[in-house]
Amino acid sequence: MNGLAISPESCPALVLNADYRPLSYYPLSLWSWQDAIKAVFLDRVNIVSQYDRAVRSPSFEFRLPSVVALKSYVKPARYPAFTRFNVFLRDRFTCQYCGTREELTFDHLIPRSRGGQTTWENVVTACAPCNLRKGGKMPDVAKMHPSRTPDRPTVYELHSNGRLFPPNYLHESWLDYLYWDTELQP
Repeated sequence: MNGLAISPESCPALVLNADYRPLSYYPLSLWSWQDAIKAVFLDRVNIVSQYDRAVRSPSFEFRLPSVVALKSYVKPARYPAFTRFNVFLRDRFTCQYCGTREELTFDHLIPRSRGGQTTWENVVTACAPCNLRKGGKMPDVAKMHPSRTPDRPTVYELHSNGRLFPPNYLHESWLDYLYWDTELQP
């Protein structure tokens, strides 16, 4: 710890399902240190790994959990909610027309003005300039087609895409649980 005091707020716990897989990858399933300790005392989780940091009271000391696993398996939903963030994640935060990752918004392939619905199959990630250029035109008229046909992803597909965008902070005790299912390099 190099003599520096580490704030408990900088010690979130990675939350694993009962099968020791993260509940989600993106956003990463994290609990505050308070929620993790509460779950321990309510006997809802097992502590898998701990930080060097402890919290204390006059009569008690408790090392903060860095990884916890739920005692009861939570069955993940097969399909994710239709949200702007999940559309971006499905499309890997990339404009489906030009490939940029700047100024992202979303575009209706069949414009709403022409009866297009706001659904997985009709919405793609687009940068603001491409969205403006396409406007209310159909893809053939605008000569703009997405790089991949939009569809409703599974939760597994979004988790897989989420692994491509690791968070800014990864505690070393989390690594075995985040990347255990990726192919090892020879």
